[in-house]
Amino acid sequence: MYPGDSKGSVHGGGFGERSVPGNTGTLSPSVILLQAWPFFGMFMEKLLKEKIQPSIRLSSPYLKTFTFTKVHFGHTPLRITGLKVYTHEVDKRQVVMDLHISYDGDVDIDTEVKPPITAGVKSIRLQGILRVILEPLIGNAPLVGGVTMFFIRRPTLQINWTGLTNLLDTPGLSHLSEPAIMDIIASLMVLPNRMCIPFIDQVKVDQMRFPMPQGVVRVHLLEAQDLIAKDTYMMGLVKGMSDPYAVLRVGNIHFQSKTIKENLHPRWNEVYEFVVHEAPGQELEVDVFDKDTDKDDILGK
Repeated sequence: MYPGDSKGSVHGGGFGERSVPGNTGTLSPSVILLQAWPFFGMFMEKLLKEKIQPSIRLSSPYLKTFTFTKVHFGHTPLRITGLKVYTHEVDKRQVVMDLHISYDGDVDIDTEVKPPITAGVKSIRLQGILRVILEPLIGNAPLVGGVTMFFIRRPTLQINWTGLTNLLDTPGLSHLSEPAIMDIIASLMVLPNRMCIPFIDQVKVDQMRFPMPQGVVRVHLLEAQDLIAKDTYMMGLVKGMSDPYAVLRVGNIHFQSKTIKENLHPRWNEVYEFVVHEAPGQELEVDVFDKDTDKDDILGK
């Protein structure tokens, strides 16, 4: 992506990609994942306890004793339902792949804050596009200097909690809600956040985690027309208006426009700028909502 103006989206279509089915034989990525899943579970346990746990403890004085008491990622590995390999518009010293993943796992994760307050996770459902970058390519083993992984867009995430009510009743955490917690977790998985694993000493984690952005996209939010009237009266017999606003998102960065009261043809005339980290790949997402006192209604996207 190069600096400039845009009134559309940033996406990866037409960049010389090759698509391969997720299950193409005995050596497909899904088969490899099945074999490697126990080791992935060991890696995630170490990551949660050594990286995530200290970060959570520092996030609030009420979480200073937060501890993962049990971490088990079950026996069901994630599935790769599609694979796209980019062959053009990428550095020749790297391999860039988009993995369409689906995970419905029987995880068993328990946490504890100031005993006896406990909470846990019994299952996770996750769907999204995971970008994997292998770089730099080198002429001797292990052939690749490191691997970087991240979600281009926020994945669809569902978590089956146990004891979440107890945790949210903790002083200092009552302002949180389950949707808010889900937003925090999902955001940690999306650009510009990256999981980086170097394979050789010459490759530094900081260089992998903070590469130079590929450009800036300027978005002009002008107007919308013929929106749906969500505010009705007399049990829906009388049509009303809507109070529309727009949410624009690229990766983990989002902006919200002003709300136009009682208008089905709103004019915003606002300008936003997004830093683009991955092109092809990242997209501009625009959702339009009706502002309400309880729950905002979606008007379109």
